Amino acid sequence: MYNSLNTDRQGRTFADVKNDQRINFAAVLGFFDDPDRQRRMVESEVHHDRPALAGVIKELEQQPDIRDFLEKEDAHTTVRFRQAVGVIVRIVMENQGWRTTGKKGLLAHGWPVTPRTTTGGAYRNVGGGLSKSFTRTERYEKI
Repeated sequence: MYNSLNTDRQGRTFADVKNDQRINFAAVLGFFDDPDRQRRMVESEVHHDRPALAGVIKELEQQPDIRDFLEKEDAHTTVRFRQAVGVIVRIVMENQGWRTTGKKGLLAHGWPVTPRTTTGGAYRNVGGGLSKSFTRTERYEKI
């Protein structure tokens, strides 16, 4: 996975996330390298008509390092991490024979927060939905 991210046009732009000491990015890549998780991502699109990330988002957010990072840092800080996750999902899905649709699917509804809030965890979704930190993510279609 690490090599795929380094050779991907978008993936190369996330060196700041890979080098951020607050998150173990190698563990994130390892998380998405798991064949069972990749299968669940595909099944999410095929069987549940949900975005690929929906198949693993709860488990991803329960990883202690990731949970702590997303809870303690504000959304302005975590945005690059969340974007990098989106790129990783795209790489996984493309390797499985899928392509992006250009459409976004919901993982959670937005939450009201005062603009430019920097309080850690202020942007966490507590009103339901699959994710506490991701609201929308790419949808995929089989090639």
